[in-house]
Amino acid sequence: MKRIISILLLLLLATQIWAQVDASTKRYIRIGSLQSHFTAYGAERAWNNTYYEGLRWPAEYSSQDNSVIKRAWIACEDFDDPDDRHWSHYAVYITAGSEGIGLFPMSIRQSTRFMPSSVYVDGNDLKAIFASDVDTLDVNQIPDRVVTNVVNTSMGLTMSRTVYAFSQQYHDNYFIKIFTYTNTGNTNWDDEPELTDSLKGVRIGWGTRYSLGREGAAAIGDGQSWGKHSWVTRRGEDYALHYQEPITVMNPFADWLRCGFSWAGQTEVNTDFDNIGGPQVSRDGRLTAPHHAGTVVLHVDSSPVDPTDNIQQPAFLGWHAGDTYPDIGELRWQNALEMTQVYTMLAGQPHGGKGGEDRFYEENTTSITDPVDPWTIHGDGGGTNVMITYGPFDLAHGESVTIVEAEGINGISRYVCETVGARWKAAYQDPSDNGPFDLPGGGSTTDLDFYKNSWVMTGQDSILLTFGRAKRNFDSGFAIPQPPRPPANFTVESGGNRIYLSWLASPDEGEADFGGYRIYRAIGKPDTTYEEVFACGLDTDNPEIVHTYDDVSPIRGQSYYYYMVAFNDGTNNDTELNPKGPLHSNRQFTQTTQPATLQRPEGINLEAIRVVPNPFVIKNRQLQYVGHENRLYFLDIPGICEIRIFTERGDLIKTIQHTNGSGDEFWDLTTDANQIIVSGIYIAHFETPDGRAAYRKFIVIR
Repeated sequence: MKRIISILLLLLLATQIWAQVDASTKRYIRIGSLQSHFTAYGAERAWNNTYYEGLRWPAEYSSQDNSVIKRAWIACEDFDDPDDRHWSHYAVYITAGSEGIGLFPMSIRQSTRFMPSSVYVDGNDLKAIFASDVDTLDVNQIPDRVVTNVVNTSMGLTMSRTVYAFSQQYHDNYFIKIFTYTNTGNTNWDDEPELTDSLKGVRIGWGTRYSLGREGAAAIGDGQSWGKHSWVTRRGEDYALHYQEPITVMNPFADWLRCGFSWAGQTEVNTDFDNIGGPQVSRDGRLTAPHHAGTVVLHVDSSPVDPTDNIQQPAFLGWHAGDTYPDIGELRWQNALEMTQVYTMLAGQPHGGKGGEDRFYEENTTSITDPVDPWTIHGDGGGTNVMITYGPFDLAHGESVTIVEAEGINGISRYVCETVGARWKAAYQDPSDNGPFDLPGGGSTTDLDFYKNSWVMTGQDSILLTFGRAKRNFDSGFAIPQPPRPPANFTVESGGNRIYLSWLASPDEGEADFGGYRIYRAIGKPDTTYEEVFACGLDTDNPEIVHTYDDVSPIRGQSYYYYMVAFNDGTNNDTELNPKGPLHSNRQFTQTTQPATLQRPEGINLEAIRVVPNPFVIKNRQLQYVGHENRLYFLDIPGICEIRIFTERGDLIKTIQHTNGSGDEFWDLTTDANQIIVSGIYIAHFETPDGRAAYRKFIVIR
């Protein structure tokens, strides 16, 4: 399979229609629990001028970006450039700033195995804004999404990167990345090679840094948004002794895999509490930084003529200080020393001595409650990278080598984050509370921080579980069993006394193993816990497969969010590639992000108009409209009317045009100047187009 992949990638490279593409051009993979963008220059810097964006997991929740930066280089020795200058070492920094100097992005595209579902809420197409994500449909591809991009370099080494993404529930939290490096001799954007010599001693490598959750980074603070306090560790020192051992469903944790991963650590600034896991001390205690993110090496060609996996690669696997690296500038002649320094770093000698192949975390801590701040060990405020390098390879003109990795994220679930965080906070606020606190796997402790951190650190097993599944998927030739495809259309309509849901049949509904459909609902906001509200088909209370459901349980004033999945009976899932049992389509295909609500018929009698709640009491806001703590409703109003809000002394502060024909309208207690109102008595004036009018007084207590 690996040989076939290499051949296919070479064919892709050989038949590529060359064209210049802007280095900043991106393609987004928005399926599965791990979602991210990929950039045309071949590596990702996450800063979007507002925050660090990318590698969102779990993608169903907000502010879960984990990416900071991937610093990548290629280097060789004894190199003659197109201007006949000789370099003892030559290097290219894979960054957007090298566009047109060292890098020449040629193409980036995304293909899909099936077209994305259309999702409508009250007539609004929620997926329309993502239409440009996908360039082509390829029903014969195995992964659900494939992103390919090609980049020429001033070295004449062309990189083809192919990213595979899957939506099956056991394989949706990693990307398999296939890098093929070909000595094309092409050092610019045109299609004519400038060089024909062999490339000697080629080395390739990257350092990747993670914030370990944008929400968690904010909770920890002090630079964690760029990964200042991230720990790094590695595994696989004894890979050569174990690589032929099977990874099975019963034994899925292979700590001998060639991998490095990271998680958020302590900060020396915040000494008020142990911040492993990023507990929200000022709120409910929920752990916001359970993420463990990293890379596993799946395959490295032994040589251009031997595509078998070289079990002695990578050349270097460990950690490196985040912002410590040679600066080769704009590839000018005077940077020859820095070129050599890049080569030396990729050969396994950390720049400035700030790196190593040891287990950085284990070597510098004595327990999981050790308060050491990781960045203080090496003194680089840029944090710590997972560092992986490969080589050396000698490549004659036209020859290639292929490297395959999987990048993934895993950790404890949102439910565990909530329950463990709440228990930890209760004990943190009550010094007399000494537990006992239940530990994962059984047993208990009286140490609240040991309790919390023990749960967070199970993420190490979780990420190894993910890496093991990625390896089995790759080694099998991507033979993981597939779930049914989702319905092509999912529609949610707000009604007067119910919410109407309908969908088209899954394209796989006619298959012998098709099971049925399940619908899940959340209240108040889309990034919270969902509960099953309906199921039909196999092993459900509604054995007949249908394509409509009326949700009659909603309460007026609440917001409702839905997603649905198609599932099978699991007969195609008798495999060691993942746990057995039924498989279902991914929630990301159908999840709604706009609320559906119960809408009253328009009010006929102006005397029936009500303001709810009245009075509005700030301390009761959690009991009023979940997810909308500042929301006030005007009920049984005319279908078309103007609502004007006045203070008690007659100042007009808000005008609302109600035009949707229903009997409901809400107000989030903000003025036309976008100011939150203060406590007081207010007057709402309602006027219809035919001149009928009414007013209501209400009270706000803050």
